[in-house]
Amino acid sequence: MNFYNNTHPYYCGIDLHARMLYVCIIDNDGNTLVHKEISDDPQKLLTILEPYIGNIVVGVECMHCWYWVSDFCDDIGVDFILGHALYMKAIHGGKAKNDKIDSYKIAKLMRGGNFPLAYVYPKAMRATRDLLRRRMKIVRHGADLKAHITNTASQYNLPPPKVILKNKDAQQLIKQHFTDPVVKRTVDLDMTLIKCYQVELSKVEWFIEQQAKKHNPVHLQLLKGINGIGRILALTIIYEIGDINRFSSVQKFASYARLVKCKAESAGKTYGTSGNKIGNAHLKWAFSEAIVLHLRGNKKAQDYLLKLQRRMSKAKALSAFAHKLGRCIFYMLKHEKVFDENKFLKS
Repeated sequence: MNFYNNTHPYYCGIDLHARMLYVCIIDNDGNTLVHKEISDDPQKLLTILEPYIGNIVVGVECMHCWYWVSDFCDDIGVDFILGHALYMKAIHGGKAKNDKIDSYKIAKLMRGGNFPLAYVYPKAMRATRDLLRRRMKIVRHGADLKAHITNTASQYNLPPPKVILKNKDAQQLIKQHFTDPVVKRTVDLDMTLIKCYQVELSKVEWFIEQQAKKHNPVHLQLLKGINGIGRILALTIIYEIGDINRFSSVQKFASYARLVKCKAESAGKTYGTSGNKIGNAHLKWAFSEAIVLHLRGNKKAQDYLLKLQRRMSKAKALSAFAHKLGRCIFYMLKHEKVFDENKFLKS
């Protein structure tokens, strides 16, 4: 956990919502100078901050609508920091809780050096990352639709349809698999959505790849050079990392990617692990997928996995292997070096 420790003459804590925000400004002595609710109007926020520009830092808790506040502060030359939502427990404690109290607590955390930092993702790559995440949700919905077709066949005690659903003639063949006209209409709806998704997703994937070639072409080529990492996994790793230089060590990168677990200890006793949901779930998925694909048809990698399995279960061995791949990719991107499988699998 990283805390914001810089000192300023003034601190502005904002309890942010979709259509309003509660602003609290305190000075270095802890005196409250401004404490009021305003609408989500940049001009109103500018009116409040204008007397303090150059001497103030603005902090908000990470939630879905922080983008515009970050961009607004960047435009007017005000320092902006983002609070880690899972670490900011101080604003959720206490007998009473409301927007006025929360904004004051945020300002006090900043002044006291106890404000837990989250990463302010670069504006230039932010929208592309969100588009890539949106693609993932649609792909998963497409998988649900395909599973529904198979489950529908099971409902009526029919054999599973042996049709590749992405083929052009699959829709007609699937309809012939069922006799009930209502069931046919249900399956036809699933197939229509699947077909639409396939057409649109191919366009989106091409578009995202073109954006990546503008944002980070070197890293894209380096990642695609690893056996098991294709276009989608490479794009996911690039856009979920953002700037690799924001990680001062490989340990912090592994923690962010959920490749390691942290022990919960007290008085010399271990109580399992903690913080398993803190980090980037998309990176965790990408590395887990990459290591499984890396093993496919790769005798050297399979032998290395068997070596790990002598000391641990298969599930733990796969996790350890994914951790090793994550560390390797960290150094690859940090130093912009090509993947060397012999060095990677060396004990």
